[in-house]
Amino acid sequence: MSSAVVLEHPGLLPRSLRAAAFRPGRRTARDWLVDSLCFLVSLGWVALATFDAASPNPAFAERLPHDWMIVGEALLGLVCTLALWFRRRWPLGLALVTLPSAMFSVTSVAASLIIYFTVVVHRRTAVALAVSAGGLLTGLVFALLRPEPGVSYWVSNASGTVITLLVLAWGMFVRARRQLVLSLRERAERAEAEQQLRVAQARQLERTRIAREMHDVLAHRISLLSLHAGALEFRPDAPASEVARAAGVIRDSAHAALQDLREVLGVLRAEVLLPEDLERPQPTFGDLPALVAECRTAGVRVDLRDEVAVPDLLPFAIGRSIYRIVQEGLTNARKHAGGTAVTVRLRGAPGDGLTVEIRNRWPVGESNTVSIPGAGIGLVGIAERVHLAGGRLEHGRDGHGDFRLAAWLPWPAP
Repeated sequence: MSSAVVLEHPGLLPRSLRAAAFRPGRRTARDWLVDSLCFLVSLGWVALATFDAASPNPAFAERLPHDWMIVGEALLGLVCTLALWFRRRWPLGLALVTLPSAMFSVTSVAASLIIYFTVVVHRRTAVALAVSAGGLLTGLVFALLRPEPGVSYWVSNASGTVITLLVLAWGMFVRARRQLVLSLRERAERAEAEQQLRVAQARQLERTRIAREMHDVLAHRISLLSLHAGALEFRPDAPASEVARAAGVIRDSAHAALQDLREVLGVLRAEVLLPEDLERPQPTFGDLPALVAECRTAGVRVDLRDEVAVPDLLPFAIGRSIYRIVQEGLTNARKHAGGTAVTVRLRGAPGDGLTVEIRNRWPVGESNTVSIPGAGIGLVGIAERVHLAGGRLEHGRDGHGDFRLAAWLPWPAP
């Protein structure tokens, strides 16, 4: 009897914690194997019980005095055995149908226990207990209608009760184990999904950061290009050497801007960011002189006053932020105050922080250069960068009438 129940031990977990886990049409290879073994075990029990009933056993003959009873019980056992193929679809219904047969039929005992085990595993505890109570009642009637020779009524009934309770305990253990494993699996799947989401968010944040960096670079290059083009427009009578030099600068700036644009588009479209993409562009504090020299070549009067103590100890992140702040300040000066002088002052030391100040005169009257359009997000990006670094940013017109862009960034002591 217990061998038939062992075959029902679960291996595949349901996709829900609900007890009704069997789904028609989704029987796996393992399910077919288990169902086939259960069918064969129940069929073997029917054959064994029928052979025992048909044997010349006086004790058994008293219980089944007529041959038609033996044939009828054998047929009932076969029907219950065939019903095992449908226990995955209707476990509770089959249990209710086979309960009456358990009151008098020996051949249906194996099939009834397998169906009962299925109900305990895949139905709520209240339903399993109700079916168990019905099974215990039928056991009382079975022990009365089919008494064992030489065994008292209460001993026979106690053995049936023990078997029922053992099947109940085993089924509840199997169900709890399935739910635990399913919970762990769902938790692992959720953790994996959250990890993928974090990776996607990190990738998107990195793309946004790269796009912001490239915006600063493109704005700087295109402002230089517009500045030289405006100079050619307002001085058509310039010497050929100056025109050729300005045209060369325009060509180089346009090529560089196109290259930067290709890079940022490639990064934003890429499914996976390569390490070289994550590191470009990464200017440092030491690149500031080259930035100022580039602006001076474009005709901008820039006065750089570097009063930073021990610049070699400046953290890389702070140096990059300072570079971007100066770059944005020079770009805005070329856009909105063309022809005016720009003063860039840097001062600071470890422990005191680093201050950068870009100042230019407020334009008076009409500018001599062509107005350069802007998106208006340069200062917004700089403010966000400074805020993330734990610093402060100020910009606007001061008491002297100059436009002032100033930022302070923390510089921890070594």
